[in-house]
Amino acid sequence: MAETYLMWVAGEEKPGEEELIPIEDPAIGEIFAHCHAASPTDVERTISLAQRAFESGLWSQSPRHHRADVLDKCASLLTAALPDLIALEVRQTGRAVREMKAQVPSLVRWFKYYASLLRVEEQPVLPTTGKLHNFLRRAPLGVVVQITPFNHPLLIAVKKLAPALAAGNSVVVKPSELTPLSTLVLGRILKEAGIPDGVFSVLPGYGRTTGEALVRNPLVRKVDVTGGTTAGRAIGGIVGANLARYTAELGGKAPLIVFETADVQLAVNGIAFGSFIASGQTCIASTRIIVDEKILPQLLESLKVKTEFITQRMGAPSNMESSMGPLISAKQLGNVEALVDEALNSGKAKAVVGGRRMQGVSSLDGTDFSKGYFYQPTILVSSEEKSILTTRIWREEAFGPVIVVVPFKTEEEAIELANDSEFGLGAGIWTQDLAQAFRVSEQIDAGITWVNTHHRNDPSSPWGGAKTSSGVGSENGIDAYNAYTTTKSTIINYASTEESLAADDWFKVGAGSVRYG
Repeated sequence: MAETYLMWVAGEEKPGEEELIPIEDPAIGEIFAHCHAASPTDVERTISLAQRAFESGLWSQSPRHHRADVLDKCASLLTAALPDLIALEVRQTGRAVREMKAQVPSLVRWFKYYASLLRVEEQPVLPTTGKLHNFLRRAPLGVVVQITPFNHPLLIAVKKLAPALAAGNSVVVKPSELTPLSTLVLGRILKEAGIPDGVFSVLPGYGRTTGEALVRNPLVRKVDVTGGTTAGRAIGGIVGANLARYTAELGGKAPLIVFETADVQLAVNGIAFGSFIASGQTCIASTRIIVDEKILPQLLESLKVKTEFITQRMGAPSNMESSMGPLISAKQLGNVEALVDEALNSGKAKAVVGGRRMQGVSSLDGTDFSKGYFYQPTILVSSEEKSILTTRIWREEAFGPVIVVVPFKTEEEAIELANDSEFGLGAGIWTQDLAQAFRVSEQIDAGITWVNTHHRNDPSSPWGGAKTSSGVGSENGIDAYNAYTTTKSTIINYASTEESLAADDWFKVGAGSVRYG
């Protein structure tokens, strides 16, 4: 029987007023759990509780070293819960367990990083003119809302949560309706670690009801969303009307340039990882592979071999030997199929490998691919000279294991092709020429550019887009912490009473100079 998960509201499990959300295992196409969804009334009630907790000062005004200790405890308890969390992430996302065993343990770094930041943050004293002591401190905003996607449920939730909690805010998270379960479990972990009731809540639900009610609430002082560009623009319009703060990590169509000096096998390994991790369902997936024409035949052959190897080793996500899992849903599978089929049927593209949904059974473990949403890792090239550049698959985010490979002749052409996109989130460069690496990275329109690696993600390293279609603001680092705070400036006059009487009486009798500023 499918398990039912309740909402997490102010330190307690609560039923929701909306219809239950079915949670599907994308590897077998079956419902394995249900989740309560928040109604607009649930949203209003939860935000009121979060505001009350904020105003109480129990967390928002607690000493920074206390908050740091609690975040360290979050890291410790999260570590203890890893086996169960990994299994749940695999089940609800369809991600291969080998991926989740690498990703989920890394989340503790975010809690530890922001705990450390609290302990070492310096508060500036400004060089204000006169006998004035002007010091700054960071104060929390209040109630903040975080909207997280299906592809990295825990990773993205923790990336947003850690700086928000470190700053002293009350946080309400709306996870994707496709993968809400692990974020709900996080509620119990944070409560045990010492997060006061009301400071952290999780409200599953659909965007058109739960999500909209959250971002429209006038008590919300910041919204932080990771998702698609269309949804991000719509949410931004609502948030702007409330004059609340906004951070959005949105779409991507990451270019990956391979220059002649690159080690071909290293580049192929990097492409495979950057393109096919999470079945290509990442915002920084390297989907546009731009290769020096002098090494294109060699690279394509090696990439074909690598991709076929991945295909042969696909199976049940829970199998440690399985290389790649399914797409998240039938809808997402249909989107990928439509984009690829359109490119192939137009005659402008041809498939070197893949190009269709997987059928039959896995040679690795007998998994029946037809029951889940498995799609072959796919390499597309132009049928004629650069013809694929006019297809939607070159420009639109497929969010699946599909890459387009095109050649270039000069460095300038490679840069032009890389920047030929409305998106500007991630990019990759493969070269052994250090000067070229610096030169080209400075000309790529992307918020994150990797050289001879891909998808590196550290709590200290900013993560955000360079073009509006990829979002506004950034995650990680000190900037993310600052974005969850407001600057409070305090100016103290330490002049003597006599000095102040002489200089600060604006309406004294007779002419005389008075200060300004």
